[in-house]
This record gives sequence, structure tokens and C-alpha cells, in this order.
Amino acid sequence: MSLAKFLEQKPLYYKEIDYSRMPRAWDSIKHRFFLPKIIHIVGTNGKGSTGRFLAHYLYKSGLDVGHYTSPHIMKFNERIWLNGSDVDDQLLELAHQRLLSILDKSFQETLSYFEYTTLLAIVIFEKCDYIVLEAGLGGEYDATAVFDNILTLVTPIDYDHQSFLGNNILDIAKTKLNVIKKFAVLADQKHKEVYNTSQKLVIQKELNIFRCEQFFTLEEMNEIEKFIKDKKMALFLIQNLSLALCGVKFLGMKIKLEYLNDITLFGRCFSLSKNITIDVGHNPLAASALASHFKDKKITLIFNSYGDKDYEESLSILKPIIKNIEIIPILDQRIEEGENLIKVIDSLDIKYSPFSGIDKNKDYLVFGSFLVVERFLKYYESKTI
Repeated sequence: MSLAKFLEQKPLYYKEIDYSRMPRAWDSIKHRFFLPKIIHIVGTNGKGSTGRFLAHYLYKSGLDVGHYTSPHIMKFNERIWLNGSDVDDQLLELAHQRLLSILDKSFQETLSYFEYTTLLAIVIFEKCDYIVLEAGLGGEYDATAVFDNILTLVTPIDYDHQSFLGNNILDIAKTKLNVIKKFAVLADQKHKEVYNTSQKLVIQKELNIFRCEQFFTLEEMNEIEKFIKDKKMALFLIQNLSLALCGVKFLGMKIKLEYLNDITLFGRCFSLSKNITIDVGHNPLAASALASHFKDKKITLIFNSYGDKDYEESLSILKPIIKNIEIIPILDQRIEEGENLIKVIDSLDIKYSPFSGIDKNKDYLVFGSFLVVERFLKYYESKTI
């Protein structure tokens, strides 16, 4: 069975997850692998850009590097990046057939979409020097947590996926940070509970946990900030680039920012055109970053949201920069009911209308989820809604 047909049979989302399944599946086949060195990326926001900064840098340093990220925007191949490019269909299919040949049928049938594709990425990356492995939900029970690693990079931790991770920052921080195996570096955190939890883990598990600012001089931080500004990237990416470069320094390598001159972070506050920015963010932390980025202008927000996201808080944060909202239609079982979404928008006293197309005289931000960006890009390519 082809990979495409195989994955079609697997649901993307689960209300309950068997956390013992992935460890058992990996235990059954791990003797067949000699894994490269793994750097694990966990946190709430910024995992994708942090991971890509690091993977791109290592690749430009002359190393063989794989970067596993999720979800994808337009095509599954985006999840598995190998030496500068998304993996091609042929390599994906070969890896799929190999994985099927060594994985017991019971695991083939029961592994989730994300669990299976995580193992698929490991097959593809087997001969790399380094794997940059991005967590999904990002906790100690995440599918990516079953592999040994040399370093964990922790992006800002905030509220998200509460049904799986916990309803308060302390619980979320514990779940996220319990994934650390040996060494970790924390990005700047807005919640003191993250720092408190990390200090307890240092004592309880004899871990080595550092803060990002410990790795840089003031001059180096100024150079990183200048690089982001010169590339006309969103300023919040300074933090993500800094964390990625902590990984570089941890490996004993010198910083050469020119290695990143040709990097593209598609979907991360990305300028699709002069008046259209797309961002795959979907939570209040992402909204805060975008509100800061657009603080000097008013935008038309092209928006929709999953029902389980705190979109009311996100829209409240974005309200100062919103001129009006245009709701883009999306057919997906997780998307919020239209009347509920409109009720929240009304309560925030924001003007809204259905999305009907692009006016070249308006500035647009496309935001709400990967699915919102995907739906908009399909419109953008065909100019039909």
C-alpha cells in the first residue's frame, strides 16, 4: 500500500491517546537502527522556525542534517526536510516500504498518523550526522520523546493543547520539561513557573539546564538582532534564532550568520506579497508576537479557528491592529461553529464579513492555524474562493 493511501486510513486527531504505544513500537525495531545525534525541540511557539534555523545552519556547515517538523501547510513532504530540501516522493515511498517491512502489523494498524510519520522520518534520517526533531504536542509522552538525544531546546511555553497537557502553566511546564533527558537550553520564558519547574528538575534528575542568554555576549546579541532586521524578518524571530544558535554553540561550533543568508521561513510571519502576510500561529502567544510586529499599522485579518483554541483571547490581543476580520470558510470537523465565532467577534466589537478576495490597497494578515493558511494559499493560487 502506498504511503498516501496508508496515511489516509489514519485519523489526524484523537480525543484520547495510548501513550504506551509509541514506546512499544520503537522498542520493537530500534535494534535495527544506529541513530544520528538528535537535538529535540519542544515548547509552545517557535518550534518550527527554531528548528529550521538550526537545521539550515548545520547543513550549511557541511553536515548531513534532517529536520522533522509538523504539521505541513500544502504537502506532506514539508514535514521531512533533508539537506536543504523537502524530501521527495520517491524517498518517502522507499522509507515507507522499509518501515512496513520491519514493523509488526499490529503497530502498522494502531500507530497514529503522527507516530507513524515520526518513525518514517527516523528511517529517512538514519544516515544523517544530526537530526533536529520537533515535538508535536511537546510533552514527555510525545512520540518524539522515545529517542535519546544530546540536547533539548525549549521555546517559550504558554497555554495550548490544554486537554492533553494541563489547564495551568505549572502542569504544562511539567509535562513539557519532563521530556528533557540530559542537557537543555531555555528560551526567554514569560511564566516564572517554567523556571521554577526547570530548577526542580535540575535537582531531582541531575539535569543540566541553561538559559539562552548565558550563551551570548551583548555584542553577539546585537549581531543576531541586526541580522534579523537586515533580512526584514519579524522581530520575534530574534528569540528563535538565538535559541537555535545556542544549539550551534553547544556543539562547539563558531557562529557564522552568513550560513543563514538564504534561509526561508515559509508560513512564519512570511510576506507572501507586498500587502499579504501569512502566519501559521494559532494561539495567544503567537497573537502577541504578531500584534507587536504590526503595532504601527491596521490590517484586515483573514481568520478562522479550531474550536478547541482560545481564539477569543487571540482576537482580543490582535484587536488593536485589526481594521476588520474576513472569515475564510474551512470544512473540517475541528473548525469552530460559525455562529460561535461570530458571537465572539461581535462581543469584541470588531467588524467582520465573509472572505471574498484580495484588495491590493489593503494590508492583510492570514492567521488562525495551518489550515487557515493552507486554505488561503489554495485561493491565492487559483484566485477563486
